[in-house]
Amino acid sequence: MAENKPRVLLVEDTRSLAVVYEQYLRQEGYEVTSADCGLRAIELLLTQPPTVVLLDLELPDMSGMDILQQITEQQLPSAVVVITAHGSVDVAVEAMRLGAFDFLTKPFDGKRLCATVRNAVNHQQLSSLVAQYRENFERSSFAGFIGSSMPMQAVYRIIESAAPSKATVFITGESGTGKEVCAEAIHQCSPRRDQPFIALNCAAIPHDLMESEIFGHVKGSFTGAQGDRKGAASLADGGTLFLDEVCEMDLDLQSKLLRFIQTGTLQRVGSGKLETVDVRFVCATNRDPLTEVKAGRFREDLYYRLHVIPLTLPPLRERGEDILLLARNLLQSYAKEENKRFKEFDAGAVRVLLDYPWPGNVRELQNVVRNIVVLNDCDVVSPDILPPPLNGSHASLLAATPASATTDSAAAVAENAPIRPLWQVEKETIERAIASCDGNIPKAAALLEISPSTIYRKKQSWEEAALG
Repeated sequence: MAENKPRVLLVEDTRSLAVVYEQYLRQEGYEVTSADCGLRAIELLLTQPPTVVLLDLELPDMSGMDILQQITEQQLPSAVVVITAHGSVDVAVEAMRLGAFDFLTKPFDGKRLCATVRNAVNHQQLSSLVAQYRENFERSSFAGFIGSSMPMQAVYRIIESAAPSKATVFITGESGTGKEVCAEAIHQCSPRRDQPFIALNCAAIPHDLMESEIFGHVKGSFTGAQGDRKGAASLADGGTLFLDEVCEMDLDLQSKLLRFIQTGTLQRVGSGKLETVDVRFVCATNRDPLTEVKAGRFREDLYYRLHVIPLTLPPLRERGEDILLLARNLLQSYAKEENKRFKEFDAGAVRVLLDYPWPGNVRELQNVVRNIVVLNDCDVVSPDILPPPLNGSHASLLAATPASATTDSAAAVAENAPIRPLWQVEKETIERAIASCDGNIPKAAALLEISPSTIYRKKQSWEEAALG
């Protein structure tokens, strides 16, 4: 079918050559559209970008280089093969610098043309798959979260899958990992996003007031009940009710909550009237809920009612490069808010941030960065302005750095050193960084200022090459 054929835009002002090229490409199964000038080519590009652009550099109204530059700047999903009768190394280098995939010098035969276009099509299709993978599985942020690590990618996918349903999500994780952010993300990704999101912290409300907070009360039902009042469940009607630290709820109230979940009806304190509400439950705890069940502090039947879709938020120490991603985002945000100059962390501060275990997780990181910004004002965060307990650890980290590390890069580019293949130099640099970080790839990647996924891909390619 035509719609499944790779599309090629041929930009060639010599009609006789265009007819020949079109014939070659159509015989190979490509859908071909032609343009004989730059303006027509740009119009077609913007209307529906093709898979491949065959671009003549000598056009009657403009240079093909201008079109190539537009394709690159606008990030159009097209691989460009430059064709010209005026081939030279300088032109080829300039075309490649501007983003061309390949370069053909006229005259060329049909076999060479089709092979080049086939390679360009394969390259573009692979690039599209990589871009789609990164969009779906390498997101650096999602619905209020910041993080690109694999544990967070798994969290994003669970949220996306669970959000459209009405199934209860039970979030677990250490204090400070972002359980309420997660609950709000589930709500915002659900069909209930335009309805209320009501959060209730079961650990922050006295036990004798908890039933009223959840279900509401009527006037005179207890001392201080001076009027009728809706509870969180009624306020969340049509939306999402988030019960944070649900394991703190006492057993009597747990039985009433179970009945509410089973029937969808509630009874305000002091009222004999049943009310029907429609809520989606999201619960969270920083405890192990099964341990609470075994200890008799949490009803087993309520546990199984709530524990439909479990979602565990990873602690910050297991999120690798997310520590720096979060820290830099917070630094920029707080610096703008406090009108300070901060822009970045230096290498020493980066090492401390990555080595610290972060027992308070994201909340602790927020406090640390806020402390830095409020009490200091400079362009770069260095270890000496890190607050406790981080300021006690940077000296040992820096002392552990081999003295030779500062001279390695200079030695690698010494004038008398033999020139070696770039991949070998890159491989040695990456392996040295991993070794100096005791095998911690995210930490090595941060010091090299590249993504950990880049190191993993390169290691895989080296292993495959060794086996092959």
